Amino acid sequence: MENRIERRMQTLKERKKKAFITYMTAGLPDMAGCKALIKAQEKAGVDVLEIGIPFSDPVADGPVIQNASYKSIQLGTKLEKVFALMREIRAEGVGMPIIFMMYYNTALHFGLDRFVEECIASGVDGLVIPDLPLEEQDDLKCALGRKGAPILVELVSPVSAERIPKILDNARGFVYCISGLGVTGLSGNFHREIVRYLSEVKRMSKIPVIMGFGIEQAEDVAPMKEVIDGVVVGTHFIKILEANDYQPQAATEYCRTFKKELNEL
Repeated sequence: MENRIERRMQTLKERKKKAFITYMTAGLPDMAGCKALIKAQEKAGVDVLEIGIPFSDPVADGPVIQNASYKSIQLGTKLEKVFALMREIRAEGVGMPIIFMMYYNTALHFGLDRFVEECIASGVDGLVIPDLPLEEQDDLKCALGRKGAPILVELVSPVSAERIPKILDNARGFVYCISGLGVTGLSGNFHREIVRYLSEVKRMSKIPVIMGFGIEQAEDVAPMKEVIDGVVVGTHFIKILEANDYQPQAATEYCRTFKKELNEL
């Protein structure tokens, strides 16, 4: 069954547009402010939103997202509260695809079946779990087997070479291509053979190829524009939110400008 992410990707393909995906940490500046920011991004035309579930040991994240995660935990953000926020925004008409970016222990501790039930009930469309390799996904995939469950978005990196065909075999939505080695937020620190690596993923993939990690402006991905189908902006977006006291207008302006420039490359 096709979900919101797949429908959005198909629409973008038909319109010959690239996907613009943002990342924000759940619960910042607080739950009400978080809701306002989500609505601002939808208004600005963000194609897919990644909501980061705060975690005490976010191994894939650099200092900016780690710090945001820590602040959110200090404010009392828990998975139950994020599910409640999801139910609210869906009830209020937010229709854009939403992905939870999270660490596996959060879902495991919550209980996989219960976690998937809550995702279905609250309108979560996808999951990105950077610490869950392909070989350890069976339990979660079993839980995700029910109707309306979110899709698991697979990650590949420049060191995934031999494993890419296997990772892509049953992948859905899009393939999330990490642009370099290391954690999130290493500005422009793309792998030296990034175009070749992305081209190889594109050649093998039946689904859109999305590039993330270290992107700030649309022009950063100009050399890859013929290969990728879209981008994820996380760390830089959080910096902009922080610099503007999480004002929704700042989110709207940045997202609108980035999306326009991305599709003019």
